Order: sequence, then structure tokens, then C-alpha cells
Amino acid sequence: MRVSVSWNAVADAAGLDSPMSFIASTESGHIVAMDGAPAAPGDPLGGRNLAPRPMELVLAGTGGCTAYDVVLILRKGRHRVERCTVRLDAERAPEDPKVFTKIHFHFVVSGRDLSAAAVERAIALSHEKYCSASVMLGLTATLSHSFEIVQTEPV
Repeated sequence: MRVSVSWNAVADAAGLDSPMSFIASTESGHIVAMDGAPAAPGDPLGGRNLAPRPMELVLAGTGGCTAYDVVLILRKGRHRVERCTVRLDAERAPEDPKVFTKIHFHFVVSGRDLSAAAVERAIALSHEKYCSASVMLGLTATLSHSFEIVQTEPV
């Protein structure tokens, strides 16, 4: 896997403006923008809040990874999953490097005749075996999860 990240430097007429904006190009041919938080007034080193922060994308990628697994595992088990949403709430260390120290995953899985046991198993398999991102983050963070099931009616 290969990704290229480039600083999206833009200078004003005086050459003084250097926002902390970056563009990532992925091997699969996609582009993702990243930006830093706005700096204090008068500090030229901050971002402009025009795109997600890099660590937000780490968290989002982890959510995408585990949600993908949960849906795939349920579908392979012939469960009628129709929707899956995961919200991640994270805490970071106060000092550099500000790694994630706690991440809670809350899943809302919708479908017909879904059992709690099947959803719990899919989440556990994702966290313990299949989701590379959550396994890596679990080396520095305490991971926890909860879920709710929304039973849907046949159309």
C-alpha cells in the first residue's frame, strides 16, 4: 500500500500565508484533503479548518474498517442487515505524541430478525481479528463497544 501526502502551500502576495493544508493521494486513485486547526490570532502556522484533521481521519478510517467488517460478517451469515452506523468517541493523551488513549465504538445496526448474539459476534470478530486499524489502535488505547439493534419491518 502506498500513499503520497503533499503540503498544499499557498502564499499570498507578500509570501506570508502558509496554511497547514495537505492533500493525500492513495494508491487506489483517491484524494483526501486534510487541514489543521486554526491557530491563535497572529500565528501563521495554523490551518483554516477546511478539511478534517489527520487524527480525525485515523478515527474515521477505523470506524469505516470495523463497520465494513460488521456488515460483511452479518451478510455472510445470511443475516438481513440493512444499515450499520458506528459512532466513535475518543480521548487522546494530553502530551505529545497525543495518541488515542480511549476509544468507544457505538454501533446501531438495523435489519430484519437480527439477533444480539450475531451482532455481538460480528463486532467482536472485527475488533479482535479483522479490523487492522482497531487492532493497531488497541496497542495504545483502551477500546470498548456497545450496540443497539433496530428491527425493521418487511416492505
